[in-house]
Amino acid sequence: MQAVKQPKNLIRSAVNAVFDPNAANFWLQKIDPIWSVNQSLGKIVERTQVANDTVSLKIAVNRKFQFGEAGQHHPVIVTTRGRCFERTYSLTKIDTQHVLLTAKKVDQGVVSSWINDIAEVGDIVEFGAPYGDMTLGSVNTPLLMLAAGSGITPMYSLIKALLQQQKKLVQPVKLMYWAKKTEDLAFQTELIALANQHSNFNVEFFTTQDEVADSRLEDSHLIAIESLDQYTVYACGPAGFVQVAEQLTDTRVHKFKGEAFSVEPFISDETGFVQVTLTKSNKVVTIPKGQSILASLEQQNIRPQHGCRMGVCNKCACHKAQGATKNLVNGAENTEPGNLLKICINSAQSDLTIDL
Repeated sequence: MQAVKQPKNLIRSAVNAVFDPNAANFWLQKIDPIWSVNQSLGKIVERTQVANDTVSLKIAVNRKFQFGEAGQHHPVIVTTRGRCFERTYSLTKIDTQHVLLTAKKVDQGVVSSWINDIAEVGDIVEFGAPYGDMTLGSVNTPLLMLAAGSGITPMYSLIKALLQQQKKLVQPVKLMYWAKKTEDLAFQTELIALANQHSNFNVEFFTTQDEVADSRLEDSHLIAIESLDQYTVYACGPAGFVQVAEQLTDTRVHKFKGEAFSVEPFISDETGFVQVTLTKSNKVVTIPKGQSILASLEQQNIRPQHGCRMGVCNKCACHKAQGATKNLVNGAENTEPGNLLKICINSAQSDLTIDL
């Protein structure tokens, strides 16, 4: 078997040595803009307004694209304003060649604004490798899905994947979905249709800012669920929503999986400035306390590698040689040297030395 593999490996090595991937991509993309020897690329083939300030893009992907598992997130890289920007989104697999990217426009959100206001059919998007643990796995318990705002996108992906696996739902699946107003509910028509088709699937919608407003997630929403202790709970939404979901279900359910898509910063009234030494860049900069190190560096035209900007993907993580930092999500302080520091969700509390 080894004798068969060796020539292939030699050929591959020779090809890599002779051909520059960038040059190969240049010529391949003259034929098809998503052909690539090493990039995961996709082309927008359809654009749909699915809710207020929310757009779904149907994207044809190339062979380098990694689908991952339903519920995971993909880094999404777009070019706008003369720069590449990367954010993370949960994608829904449509078939072996297409995915659905759904994004709600957020204030000052560069990528979400591009998706909602600028992206057109024919535009090219680049993807990174999928990550995240909020997947189905081999779960066979009843499922309770709690979603708020954009947290509906991984839930929708999980539901679609479950239906592809089972065709007919074996276990009960209950989705409870919160939005500000009725017009903010994404996939509402599709979810109602699925509930009508599958007796084991139930969906409830809650709007907190309509004229007749519903309450936010609270204990009363869970009391009515029979045999709650048998359920696996998935929760996705703003950090505060996921925290409440975890607190309400703690010790009361079979298993809990939660993922926040945004950071609710720890409120800080700190003032003053500190010096940050960047060892790899050989730079010393002055940044304010109480603000993420990533944002502070970007304001000085220093652009560290990053992805999700919410402490999940670890792309911005670097080693801290010395100094005190504070987690902007929960307020936890750290003064230990040698720790891995997520600069997107930490602020500097003292002069700092980091491996950037």
